[in-house]
Parts: sequence; C-alpha cells; structure tokens
Amino acid sequence: MKNLLFITLFLVVLMGCKAPKSGSLANNTSAAKPSDTIRIANDSLEYEVIIIDAGFNTWLNAQAKPRGFYTEDYLEGRNRIYVAEWNNRAMQPQRFNPNLYEMQINYNYNIHYGYEVNYLIYNYFMYFQMAHKQQLSGFVPRP
Repeated sequence: MKNLLFITLFLVVLMGCKAPKSGSLANNTSAAKPSDTIRIANDSLEYEVIIIDAGFNTWLNAQAKPRGFYTEDYLEGRNRIYVAEWNNRAMQPQRFNPNLYEMQINYNYNIHYGYEVNYLIYNYFMYFQMAHKQQLSGFVPRP
C-alpha cells in the first residue's frame, strides 16, 4: 500500500494474517485479542490504519467523546501537531523511550483521510498520552 499509517505499542507480527479487505472499521482477530486491534482501510485511497494496543478499544468506547463531537478540521489540525511530535520522538530513541515510540507515522497532510481515520488517530493520541503520562504538545490531553 502506498500510504501506511501504523500506530502500535505492542508490535504484533502480521505477516501471513489475512485482514478484512474492505470496510471502514474492522477488528482483526488473527493477530491479537479482538478488542486489541482496530483496522481502518480505504483501498481506493490506498491507506491503512492499524492500532494495536491493549486497552485502547475499551478506552475509546468508555471515555472518548462521541463521533461528531469534534469537527474534522479540528481533528486534522491536532493530528498534524501530534504526528509531528510523535515522529520527532521516534527518530530520537536515545532521548525518548523507544518502546513507546517504536516507529514513525506516515500521515500525509495533503491526503483527505476522512472523519473516521482522524477521529481514531486523535483519540489514540489522547489515550496514549494519558496511559503513558506523555504530553505530545502544549495541549493537556483529555478524552
């Protein structure tokens, strides 16, 4: 796939695992517990988001603001800031915990990913910051 957004705390080998080919939101049960993996794909735009983190799906359902609470512009703006800082930390493993920032996120600001992708990425950043006592920007993380 041309553009791959991959957020992970617990790297799971996905080689040989068949994930659902289409759909806006699907759980991949072959590599982790059903509640541990969220996959969003859009084959026409050639992107995929995989969030593998024990506890995120539970947190998303229990504490995150509902879909539609934030505007898409708001989510995109915050995601730009969070992705930039995340990638900065991922490139400095000697300074930042490499177990938290395992890899960079390929988030292209010129691609319109849609509301669902931006909503889930934004909420993952909120969850990550609260769960690991990190602050990726000047904004205090809240659900």
